[in-house]
Amino acid sequence: MRRSVAAFTVAAGLGALALLSACSNGASPESSSVLPNSSASRLEQSWMAGDTANQDLFYISDRGTNKVYAYSYPQGTLEGTLSGFHSPAGLCVDKAGDIWVSEQGSGHIKEYAHGGTKAIAVLDDAGELPVSCAIDPTTGNLAVANYYRKRPHIGHGSVAIFTDAKGKPTFYKGKLALYGYFCGYDDKGNLFVDGTSHVSGGFMFEELAKGSAELRNITLTGGTIYFPGQVEWDGKYVAVGDQTYGRRQGAAGIFRTTGAGGKIVGVTTLKAYGDVVGFWIQGKTLVAPNYSARLAQLYKYPAGGDPKKTITGLKQPFGAVVSLAHDKAN
Repeated sequence: MRRSVAAFTVAAGLGALALLSACSNGASPESSSVLPNSSASRLEQSWMAGDTANQDLFYISDRGTNKVYAYSYPQGTLEGTLSGFHSPAGLCVDKAGDIWVSEQGSGHIKEYAHGGTKAIAVLDDAGELPVSCAIDPTTGNLAVANYYRKRPHIGHGSVAIFTDAKGKPTFYKGKLALYGYFCGYDDKGNLFVDGTSHVSGGFMFEELAKGSAELRNITLTGGTIYFPGQVEWDGKYVAVGDQTYGRRQGAAGIFRTTGAGGKIVGVTTLKAYGDVVGFWIQGKTLVAPNYSARLAQLYKYPAGGDPKKTITGLKQPFGAVVSLAHDKAN
């Protein structure tokens, strides 16, 4: 399997998900327990500006600081910081505008109210290593893509579904076992997840169709995705990131696919070299953290090209999500 320029090993600190490519060259995930930075950075107080509850926000998780930052959307002014995390990774948002944070270090998924500073719910992913999360727009269920089970190590990951985003999860696996990276629902409640094969290390794309009890492998045609990135419904297509696209093309790339149809119909090219891991599509705007470039950028979507805004001062930005203030009233 090809490795990204920004492909860190898991043992280097559970950094960008390209780091998980260590498994494809013989590294054991069980030996990968080093986490970034000291616990002191996780003990700082969270804060939010006084008017954040009434304004649109976008959130960026930063594994390098163990924090999640809130910015005014689309202006990009820092409006708050959530602290107390242990390797925060992928983010998702529900219909109420609440933010969910996948926390790899603890195996928890934490819920924060829009503009809030304290977790209002904590879900236990039962010994798994959660990478990302997604909310089913048809049911409110919360899905989590798991890289692998920490104890005992079972060789591959799973998808965990929390009914109504509560209680204990139900776990799903496919016939072709994979290390799970990112997951995303379409508008019909079908879940798509990407990852790498625990056998070959190659890219895998699977679907947990609404009502199904097993993941189904999908072979994509019309192009090649080499390493898994964010999976996100853009209103028409299932967008899938490729973390190695920048190494090959000199720019980040997000592929638009027909999902279950298995066809790549186009690619959005972002003029940013590095490692765009997670991202969020909000209408015609794309929020893209760039892990190795240590910044986040806002682009036109699906046009891509040059960024229309850049956020600096980050260390290892990973996930992104937009939460709209008016969602609180829905």
